[in-house]
Amino acid sequence: MTREEILQHIIEGYRDSIRERYQYQNIKRHYTIPETINEETVALLRNFFLDYIYPDFEKRIELDEAFKSLDDYIKHPQKLLRIVLDTSKLIFTYGRHLPKVLHTGLKALKSFRAAAKFENSFVEEASKNHMEPPYDGQKINKLISLLPRQEIEEFIETSQSLFETLHNKALIKKIIEIIGYVIVVMRKKETFYASSQIKGLEFGLEVLKEGNALFNTLTESDQKLLISLVTRIERDRLDQIS
Repeated sequence: MTREEILQHIIEGYRDSIRERYQYQNIKRHYTIPETINEETVALLRNFFLDYIYPDFEKRIELDEAFKSLDDYIKHPQKLLRIVLDTSKLIFTYGRHLPKVLHTGLKALKSFRAAAKFENSFVEEASKNHMEPPYDGQKINKLISLLPRQEIEEFIETSQSLFETLHNKALIKKIIEIIGYVIVVMRKKETFYASSQIKGLEFGLEVLKEGNALFNTLTESDQKLLISLVTRIERDRLDQIS
């Protein structure tokens, strides 16, 4: 079986584990949550994970090249900053705060790439330990238990960082505006930028907009509760299988 085939099965298995873990009745049975975080809210959260953080195999492959380009901006934000500095509108609006806001936005987008890295670690462990598909919940838990605790903790913290950025209404509004404007500038100069670079930023912007829409359905206190709940669910699962 090829590495790509193993990855496809692992993505399917992990997405199934997300569906199971983020079922409203399951969460309600194990955690104390307010009535305002209801079945609809949990469904929106689950769909956000499945659509934007853990997409299916076909979507993952489609976006992989685009996010490789985005990786370059995440690692070297000064490259994107050069584009931004050519836009007098943004400089006038945000001034010296512009680099910091942009850096925070790029950091928030690392969740998608962190998930891809996580899944690739599963592929390595599955191959090394001769674990064949299908990857049900038991096998996925076994693969998680084979990874260094530090790696999993870093992955959880990356996801938490995204949600904390979404919680900051003033900040997320600025990030969405800045990245949206950068995309407009890049489209006007398509001879200078690869289509994959633009597509990576476009998907990143979509992630932030959809996450923002999810958080806009909640009060500020419920947003904090949701961030805490997701972290607890993931850490509790880790404690159970370690």
